[in-house]
Parts: sequence; structure tokens; C-alpha cells
Amino acid sequence: MKEAKSKNSNNYKSLLVDIKQHVATVTLNRPKIRNAFNDEMIAELTEAFTTLGVDDEVRVIVLAAAGKAFCAGADLNWMRAMADYSYEENLADADKLAQMLKTIYECSKPTIAAIQGDVYAGGMGLVAVCDVAIAVKIANFCLSEVRLGLAPATISPYVIRAMGARAAQRYFLSAEVFDAKKARQLGFIHERVSEEWLDDEVTTLCAKMVKNSPDAVKTCKQLLHDVAGAPITDELIADTVKGIADIRASTQGKEGVQAFLQKRKPDWLTAD
Repeated sequence: MKEAKSKNSNNYKSLLVDIKQHVATVTLNRPKIRNAFNDEMIAELTEAFTTLGVDDEVRVIVLAAAGKAFCAGADLNWMRAMADYSYEENLADADKLAQMLKTIYECSKPTIAAIQGDVYAGGMGLVAVCDVAIAVKIANFCLSEVRLGLAPATISPYVIRAMGARAAQRYFLSAEVFDAKKARQLGFIHERVSEEWLDDEVTTLCAKMVKNSPDAVKTCKQLLHDVAGAPITDELIADTVKGIADIRASTQGKEGVQAFLQKRKPDWLTAD
């Protein structure tokens, strides 16, 4: 994507935030340093996704980036500062990154990573916490931490879920660079497209998502987190039974079924 401009970005130094037709676009805006993140960007991403997650106007959030790279991981100046941190300071610093990733992962709105360039190290975590990832064919991916004597610890819960444990064993340990085709084969991204088609692909997906019941989408996101990887027990089955009963009895559940039967638009669409 091209470098973005937004009238809604005044509150942030590292991000641009724009809301249009129920779609919020959060753009990493440090292109000169390949959108590497520091403590400021981490704090701003946490705030942005927290705020957008409770904004009734927003139904989908796109995480995009300005410049040639999507995200190169940690800012080198930030890393130099961390070299002198005490153990307690390292714990506190790492926790801020972990909380930022958790905030995006648990956001009640669908999240789409629009990947216009390379993704390295911590940037892999940003992609992994999004619900959908669409990348250009020229994008490269790398879990490069071991080259620096580090480990991808804070991003690991999300990256392993996104690419699978077996693939993670290879790429965590080798720090190999792999391309978008391989990322698609691993399931780390959902689509790979030509550079000129990235915006159109993301826009098309957003247009589909904004038509869905906001309450049902929120329920589905929680369902995915609760059920994925969980053993199929009587307790899990009971939870899913309660889940369908609750959503059927909800206001939007009733409205959606009635709208379908009456061949009309549901009120979350007609209210626009």
C-alpha cells in the first residue's frame, strides 16, 4: 500500500487510523525504518485496537503498513536501549509487547492483515494475531530471532497457531527466509496476490464482513478461541449447545432469521 494520509491520525505518532464505511484501517507509519516497532508504537497499537474494538461504528479492522516493508520487527535503537535493561525491566518491556499482541488477538472485530512487503521477527506476530492475512506475492517472511541470540517467545503462541507446530519447529530454529507462496502453503497467510490487487482483495473481503451481524461475528471470534485445539468433551459440547441457544435468542439472532424468512435486509444493514 502507498504511504497513507488520514484526518483521524492526529492522536498517534507511529500510526495512521482512518474509519470509512464501517472499516477502520490502522496503518503502521514508520516507513523509513521498515515499520520496526518500539515502545511507542506498541502502546499506540494497544490503544488503537482497544478503542476500535468497542466502537460500534467499526465492524472490520485492517492492519496495513506504509512503505516497502510491512514490519521488520523491533527498532534497532529500541533494542540498543534494551541491552542495558535489568531483568525486571526486560520483563516489564516484554509484557507490554505481549499485551499488545493479546489485545489484537482478542479484539471483538474481525481483523485483516494487508501485507504489502516483508515481515520479519516480531512482525510475524502482528500477522499471526490477525484473523485473516493477505500478502503480495513479493513479500518475504522470516523468524530471524535466533540469528541474534534471541527467541520468538512472546509471538510464539500466535505464530505456532497460525503456521502449525511442525512448520514452526523448522522456521524458529533455522531463521530461513520463506516467500509468500510458502507462507500460503503453511496456512500462515490466506491469500497471495499481485501488488496491484492487494487493496482490491482487502476491500472485497471487508465489504463481505461488514454485512454480517456484529454480535454474531463477536460470538464467532470467541467460539474460535474457545474451541480450536480443545478436546471434545461433554463440557465443550454443553458450551456449544448453550452458545447456539444464546445467539438464537439474541436480538440480532432473531432479527437475522426473520429478515431471511421475510426476504429483507436485517436492521444492522438498513440502519446505515
